Amino acid sequence: METSLRFRGDSKSLRIHAKEKFPISSNSICQLNGELDTKLGTPTYLNAMIRYFIPELSASLGVGVQYNRHNKVHNQVHYNVRGKKTFPVTADESLTFNVKGRCNIDEEFKKIDYTGVTEFVWNISEVKKDQDLRLKLGYDIVDKIPYLQIRENNWTFNIDGDRRWNVRYDL
Repeated sequence: METSLRFRGDSKSLRIHAKEKFPISSNSICQLNGELDTKLGTPTYLNAMIRYFIPELSASLGVGVQYNRHNKVHNQVHYNVRGKKTFPVTADESLTFNVKGRCNIDEEFKKIDYTGVTEFVWNISEVKKDQDLRLKLGYDIVDKIPYLQIRENNWTFNIDGDRRWNVRYDL
């Protein structure tokens, strides 16, 4: 199980996040995510998704259901479909260009919300001994907001053009 501690700049509480992946076949998994808000003492986010990977296309597709206590756009329960396509920029694939999309649908199939991003991802192995670095520079096509992610081993820092930020530590 993957576990992390997360904190957002607009929040007053630390969140504990857990993710587990169960293999279904050689190219598909069932992924379960959950989040516990330490201030509220209750789960605020739950997600179950079937993900399918297409290695020959460097692509993936996911379909799932999600509960989000803080979701203001949709009801708290909604369905989602997401996809990702990776294009290598360098021969060793340390630099890639990614295109991602997501569609959220409310439980009554009446409200639909789309997101889409493009991003460059640069993975730098062994910056120092036992230290890997990932730099991600992206653009949210729908909201028209650029963003940056810096990941160093267990630490991840995200910030966007609206000055929203969050930090994550993987346990």
